[in-house]
Amino acid sequence: MFVRDILNLLEILAPPSLQESYDNAGLITGHPDMPLHGVLFCLDSTEAVVDEAVALGCNLIVAHHPIVFKGLRRFNGHNYVERTVISAIKNDIALYAIHTNLDNVHFRGVNAKIAEKIGLQNTSILTPKAGFSDIGAGLLGTLSEPMPEPDFLNLLKNALGARCVRHTALRNKPVQKVAVCGGSGSFLLSDAQRAGADAFVTADFKYHEFFDAENRLVIADVGHYESEQYTIELLFDVVREKFPNFALHCTKVNTNPVHYWV
Repeated sequence: MFVRDILNLLEILAPPSLQESYDNAGLITGHPDMPLHGVLFCLDSTEAVVDEAVALGCNLIVAHHPIVFKGLRRFNGHNYVERTVISAIKNDIALYAIHTNLDNVHFRGVNAKIAEKIGLQNTSILTPKAGFSDIGAGLLGTLSEPMPEPDFLNLLKNALGARCVRHTALRNKPVQKVAVCGGSGSFLLSDAQRAGADAFVTADFKYHEFFDAENRLVIADVGHYESEQYTIELLFDVVREKFPNFALHCTKVNTNPVHYWV
C-alpha cells in the first residue's frame, strides 16, 4: 500500500474542494507515493503524536486540524509547529489534515459524529452551501423525546466527556430540536435561532457572544477538543472498513491544550 491509497479514500469522504478558503487541509508533509507502513489518527498533529507514530511504526498521521495554518518562514524549532514539522520530515512521516472539508460533510462528517453521540435523529445541514442540501456548516436534529434542560446538559457532559459545559441562562423549556457545530461555531448562532433550535451545542464562544442568545435558545459550549474528539474514531472506522487488516491506530495522546482545575 501507499500513502495515496488512504488519501484517495478520505478524499472520497470529504473532497478537498469542500474546505473553506482559509483552511490548509491536505497533505502537509510527505508524498502520496510513499510506501505505507501504518496510519495513526489524531485530532492534532503534535510532537508527542509524531513520537507515538515513530514508536508504532506508522509513517502517516491523519489529523483533523492542520498543524500548519500560516506560512512558515523559518524551520529552526522556535515553536511547536516548526518542531512538529521538522520531526515529521526527519522521520519520513507524512502529515495529512482533513479539516473543514470534513466539517462540511453531512453523513459521516464531524457533526454527524456529535449527533450520533448525543442521540440526534433526522439530521440535516444547518447552513447548506449554495446549490447543495447535504454540504455545509453545522447540523440540525431532534432528540427522540423532549428533555429538561438540566438533563440535556448532563447528557452533553457525559456523552462528550466534557469536564464542564458553559451555557447561557436556562429558559425552563424542554429541549428537543438541537443544532450542533464541532469546534468554533459562534458564527452559526443566528442560523440555529432561525431554525428554531432549543439548544446550540458547539465551542469557543466568547463572553459577549453569549448575550446574543437573547433567550431564544440555550448555548451549550462543551469545549473545542471535547466537541471534536470523536472525529478520531470516525476516521479510524472509515479506513478500517476498507482496509481491515492494515496497521491502523488511534492516538493515545490527549492533545487538548485546555486543562481544568476542579
